[in-house]
Amino acid sequence: METTLVKTDYNFPGQTGVYHGKVRDVYSIGDDLLVMIATDRISAFDVILPKGIPFKGQVLNQIAEYFLDSTSDIVPNWKEAVPDPMVTAGKRAEGFKVEMIVRGYLAGSAWRDYEKGCRELCGVKLPEGMKENQKFPEPILTPTTKEDEGHDMNISRDEIIARGIVSKEDYEQIEKYALALFKRGSEMAAEKGLILVDTKYEFGKYDGKVILIDEIHTPDSSRYFYADGYEERLEKGEPQRQLSKEFVRQWLIENGFMGKEGQTVPEMTPEFCDSVSKRYIELYEHITGKKFVKAEDTDLEERIGKNVESYLASR
Repeated sequence: METTLVKTDYNFPGQTGVYHGKVRDVYSIGDDLLVMIATDRISAFDVILPKGIPFKGQVLNQIAEYFLDSTSDIVPNWKEAVPDPMVTAGKRAEGFKVEMIVRGYLAGSAWRDYEKGCRELCGVKLPEGMKENQKFPEPILTPTTKEDEGHDMNISRDEIIARGIVSKEDYEQIEKYALALFKRGSEMAAEKGLILVDTKYEFGKYDGKVILIDEIHTPDSSRYFYADGYEERLEKGEPQRQLSKEFVRQWLIENGFMGKEGQTVPEMTPEFCDSVSKRYIELYEHITGKKFVKAEDTDLEERIGKNVESYLASR
């Protein structure tokens, strides 16, 4: 089995801080540069699972690079360079404390709430009589708070503005950007025979301007269905063929784990981890139309360290 990167502990030249997230380790260099390492960690239900997924970090980083480059005409973003297949470096923005979730279809947690009788999500009224995975008349925005620890919480547009989490002017801007990005992502997915079901975006401010930060349209932040067979499956009430992290959540649910106290993560065998890796690579190849080229993985820590230090020296 290939090696995985599940932990980093670098001390780069000019380093002023480090943040270890669920999946990414973010190193601050000086006052205005971030070096974001996409590790092979995988999380579900806000829990970091015990095993890494081979090549997951590379897949996420390279999909994010593809989409950041493909949407820079819609909104400026934080990316400046990709010094390693698992690393993006760029502007250090002041992030807004909300995640902008755009949903084109009734799926995942939204469906689970709908099935229980919920007809309003984050202040958005939902139509009656919808089926699981059915398309909304128009994409909807269902923001969540961005918590440093624990679960992110659903929140309405009005509450975000009323509580001063984001100013009215900035919120209207990120709302407009989020919907435009989703439209572009949906068009790009459709060209490859996929449906962009839902996704999340994060924004921040840099030099007084709103910019797009973090990853976009990756399987960690998005859900994709195959377009082929979608209508037939919907009509029959069958599960959709999908390329996203939802199948990991479903596997956990089937094995009695939903991140609740007292629950134990089921055993992640090498075979299971390899199957997840193949799903991630499959999505990369589908969504970009490019063949995935596995980077050298004999010593990931050393390779990344050298590449980042070389990049920093050349700035």
